[in-house]
Amino acid sequence: MLIFRWIVLLLLVAGLLCFAMFIGTGQQRYRVLGIRIVKWTVIAGLAFFAVLILETMVKII
Repeated sequence: MLIFRWIVLLLLVAGLLCFAMFIGTGQQRYRVLGIRIVKWTVIAGLAFFAVLILETMVKII
C-alpha cells in the first residue's frame, strides 16, 4: 500500500512538473505529456480505491 501511494504521489509531481515546463517553455508536448500523466494517475488512484473497497467487502463477508 505504501509503495502504491508513493507511485501515485510521484506521478502527480511528474504531471505538475510537465505543466510547469509547459508554462515556462510554451511547448505543447509538455502539456500533452502532463495531461497523459495526470489521466493515468487518476486511473491508478481509482484502481487503488477499488482494491480498498473490495478488501473491505471481503472482510465484512
